[in-house]
Amino acid sequence: MAIPAKQAARIGTYVMKQHLSGRKRYPLVLMLEPLFRCNLACAGCGKIDYPDEILNQRLSYDECMQAIDECGAPAVSIAGGEPLLHREMPKIVKGFIERKKFVILCTNALLMAKKIADYEPHENFTWSIHLDGDQAMHDKSVCLEGTYDKAVAAIELAKSKGFRTQINCTLFNDAIPERVAKFFDDVMAMGIDGITVSPGYAYERAPDQEHFLNRERTRNLFRDILRLGNGGKKWSFTQSELFLDFLAGNQTYECSPWSMPARNVFGWQKPCYLLGEGYVKTFKELMEDTEWEKYGVGNYEKCANCMVHCGFEGTAVADSVKHPYKLIPLAVRGVKTEGPMAPDISLANQRPAEFVFSRHVEAKLAEIGAAKSGSDKIAAAE
Repeated sequence: MAIPAKQAARIGTYVMKQHLSGRKRYPLVLMLEPLFRCNLACAGCGKIDYPDEILNQRLSYDECMQAIDECGAPAVSIAGGEPLLHREMPKIVKGFIERKKFVILCTNALLMAKKIADYEPHENFTWSIHLDGDQAMHDKSVCLEGTYDKAVAAIELAKSKGFRTQINCTLFNDAIPERVAKFFDDVMAMGIDGITVSPGYAYERAPDQEHFLNRERTRNLFRDILRLGNGGKKWSFTQSELFLDFLAGNQTYECSPWSMPARNVFGWQKPCYLLGEGYVKTFKELMEDTEWEKYGVGNYEKCANCMVHCGFEGTAVADSVKHPYKLIPLAVRGVKTEGPMAPDISLANQRPAEFVFSRHVEAKLAEIGAAKSGSDKIAAAE
């Protein structure tokens, strides 16, 4: 596992403290989206299909600090959109580090050569560079040729300046196990500090709806990939061993959407980073007012195929604290890639999908319009 010992120890202590206190729901990583605007238009992304009035919105430095102070998570993953488009991003990163948080800054790397001088290496700070496979795979995924080469150059630049640097990789149903394994070999040879990997989630407004994985295909794909890497031991992953074991079909887990709460320009997102079914103003409201039992695999149609880290990594981490003996065979032989799989959750009683996306957009547009009207009236009075 590629998580530094200090970080693993601090997060492990945090999780153990929550467990011993009997706290059922607690945040592990704040998923922060300070903007939706991006300089790419990936076919599998549902984050950029908003009117310009919303794409132009930004969370301020103070709003970002309030979010981490509210939830108290030990780590924050900053995504988007493209975070490097945010003018206050260096200040935001520094603010989190001053609060002794572990900071993961996710980027497509197109602006890194221009922006990297605004950041300083720190043991709690990691660049997470988006790479969805080798050159052809990645450039196809992001719908822009040449992006892979720029990302690789950014990795080399970041490592040369002493930054901790990892990649984040999303896999779709056209992934070829041998090709993915070769890609993992190649990025490890670049000297990266770790790989974050996840199956693609079917954002309901993403342009490409044909290439998302279902759960059966996810489990078989990850078995085939990890088999080529000695049960995954050949590569350094930033995720818990039990999460990888889950991806390979060896664990039956329910998701813990509260473990990675999402804060974006709409507010705190219900129920999770991937599924926008409503927004509230405070973290307290998110935790106390969300009907958690209505969501998750087996409960809700939109969740049926999800095996993404923001829902299941928290479950895996909690399981490793409660049942540490499960980690022993994984440390010895890696993830099991042969034999029967663990039973999956039945979908027989899931409730049908509700499509409520447009209501959130309309409410935000009304809010923006009201704020602009108020500003115009003040300006006219002056």
